[in-house]
Amino acid sequence: MERRDVIAYLDELFPPNLAEDWDHSGLQVGDLSLPCRRVLVSLDLELGLVDRLQGVDLLITHHPLLFRPVREIRPETPQGRKIAALLREGTACYAVHTPYDAAREGMGDRLAGILGIRGAEPLAPRGKLYKLVVFVPPEAVEDVAGAVFAAGAGKIGRYGRCSFRAEGIGTFLPEEGTRPYIGEVGVEERVREIRLETIVPAERLQKVIGAMLSAHPYEEVAYDVYPLEIRDRRHGLGRVGTLPEPARAGEVIGRFAEAIDARNPTIYGDVGRTVEKVAVCGGSGGALWQDALASGAQLFLTGEVGYHEGLAAAEAGLTVAALGHRETEAVFVDHVAELIERRFPELEVIVA
Repeated sequence: MERRDVIAYLDELFPPNLAEDWDHSGLQVGDLSLPCRRVLVSLDLELGLVDRLQGVDLLITHHPLLFRPVREIRPETPQGRKIAALLREGTACYAVHTPYDAAREGMGDRLAGILGIRGAEPLAPRGKLYKLVVFVPPEAVEDVAGAVFAAGAGKIGRYGRCSFRAEGIGTFLPEEGTRPYIGEVGVEERVREIRLETIVPAERLQKVIGAMLSAHPYEEVAYDVYPLEIRDRRHGLGRVGTLPEPARAGEVIGRFAEAIDARNPTIYGDVGRTVEKVAVCGGSGGALWQDALASGAQLFLTGEVGYHEGLAAAEAGLTVAALGHRETEAVFVDHVAELIERRFPELEVIVA
């Protein structure tokens, strides 16, 4: 198997289109077309890992190695040593950063699961949506609809196979060289057609269009794709939901800190209050405190919060705990390693 096979699987789970505009997820160094036998998963490529790259074909990190433009590569600098080691060992380095943070079943859901948060939804939805409109003869509409639904279209919240259908008249004139499904060459036709509309997440768009074209009986298919302003609430930064039962904020913070091995949380606000709705966000999530407050959360758990952010949140009535950037994102390593091992049992997967 090739390295690109592993990357294709991760991209399917954590779509690259979910990356924040400022992020630089994706291939950092190396060739993904080469064979893959051994994979190393780490939060970062730290200097301490350089000596462990021997024999590693693919390094998967959460944080990108190349986050800012590189003006020079010098082996006496820390970054230069890392890049040189990757090239010397022939190791490809690929970062899955904010796509993992935002994707369904990614960072947010892993953190929410630690506390058993129920009904978890994104604090800041990020998934892009499109409206697909296609015109289909009545006898083929169920086949086309079934094909696009199977390819990932038509999902709104907890409802599937969602569509809108309206009947109208389509007109066309088959020209020389065509093989029309309906009508004759050189004769203008007026036929009954169904306008089929459905919603498609960005990461499924090309697959859905391909399925639609394959199932459609027309030689030339009339269809439209519209970008939508609304967001796909399956994906997004952070999560918010309810605890299995109300508890004191300090107790919830303590349980969460113990689970992720966070030693010295920084807390703003009332730890003695009883909370039921809790928001979580790994890493530098302090900027989302207003989203947490607007969601109705009484407690916000994250990695880093600026002093003024924490103070403003507490004064607004939200209890906030900053438990460490690394500590709140460490779930990435074991989770991604487990996913790769399960999907590719022939690979050797190690963690750092």
